[in-house]
Amino acid sequence: MSPTATSVTIDQARLSAEIEALAQISDTPYPSVTRVLFTEADMKARAWLKLRYAEAGLAVREDSIGNTYVRWAGTDLSAAPVGTGSHTDAIPNAGRFDGVVGVLGGLEAIRALQRAGFKPRRSIELVMFTAEEPTRFGPGCVGSRIMAGTMSPEKIMALRDKDGLSLDQARAAAGYSGSVASAQLPKNYYSAFVELHIEQGYRLERAGLPIGVVTAIAAPATLRVQLTGEGGHAGAVLMPDRHDPVLAASEIMLAVDRTARGTGNVNSVATCGLVQVLPGAVNSIPRDVTLTIDVRDIELARRDGMLAEIRQTARASAEKFGVGFSDEVLNADAPATCAPEILAAIHAACDELGLRYQDMTSRAYHDSLFMALICPTSMIFVPSKGGFSHRPDEFTKSEEIVDGVRVLSATLARLAG
Repeated sequence: MSPTATSVTIDQARLSAEIEALAQISDTPYPSVTRVLFTEADMKARAWLKLRYAEAGLAVREDSIGNTYVRWAGTDLSAAPVGTGSHTDAIPNAGRFDGVVGVLGGLEAIRALQRAGFKPRRSIELVMFTAEEPTRFGPGCVGSRIMAGTMSPEKIMALRDKDGLSLDQARAAAGYSGSVASAQLPKNYYSAFVELHIEQGYRLERAGLPIGVVTAIAAPATLRVQLTGEGGHAGAVLMPDRHDPVLAASEIMLAVDRTARGTGNVNSVATCGLVQVLPGAVNSIPRDVTLTIDVRDIELARRDGMLAEIRQTARASAEKFGVGFSDEVLNADAPATCAPEILAAIHAACDELGLRYQDMTSRAYHDSLFMALICPTSMIFVPSKGGFSHRPDEFTKSEEIVDGVRVLSATLARLAG
């Protein structure tokens, strides 16, 4: 027998206490959260979460890269399960809600359905993805990329951190072994996947709405541009003799902003978020500059058009200032369109609960971007105060999180049958 959405109760006090407790497992003082992949803080958080899963009577398994699957068995074990979940790793000096709301909120949604006496036909599986954040090894969403098979195991295992340690070495030190290829999931392993997440933007807050229903997820292309000059002493080399790569870099950074604005579409964004200048001394003319550029959109052709324009402009700027040039596209993932049947289930849950919502795109990308390659997928957003995220003052009210969990539990019940 399926409970009505309004009969399912969320334990707000317990969920809030768990979010706060997990925030204390960090390499930086509360409210700042730092949990980098396979560090001591990350492993302590994983162990703490396993205790919570055990308390709920859920079966736990981990794959060779550390993705964690927590299953509530349904009555039809032959049916593809319904998935939910997110991540708990955090960039340095981040906040306590990003990703965590989807993991602990997903756990509470399952517990709430258990308390209501719901017996799912399809199993419900909570996933904690490994390495959603790119902090330690470069690309984001390592765990879900492996699940979806978008990067070869060899390429992923060869990734290295700033200390030269490979991802393969790091996972072994953390106790994970076995074939990385075994972590790839077959197509339609899940019948549906729904991720609960804070918005990380300000649209819901400004609109005064409790729920966002994600219809599309923008995808990034990451471009690295390397510029090489001759360097030299800042006083000794005269201006006519200089080939300064910073000048080309400055022009390229302006072009990145101009290109995104020039599409005329609000979903087009481009950012030069990382600039490295060598030798990095006030009395030295720069010799080498590396720019790392993020270009994203919900429409693949428009995103790739921006990328091509930026690459062309960058090469022209290097020629103009007489500096060496090379570029490399580090990754170029495709945007995702969310599944109509999942959107319909979320809409119905909101309507049954009397919660207002708006359909929206996710301009940040999440593990759901890669889950959409495996199965029908969507996301549920809850508001973020001021749109702040990836910083210690990231904040979502507990009652807003509860609203998201209520919608998630009702959606899971519909999808699990």
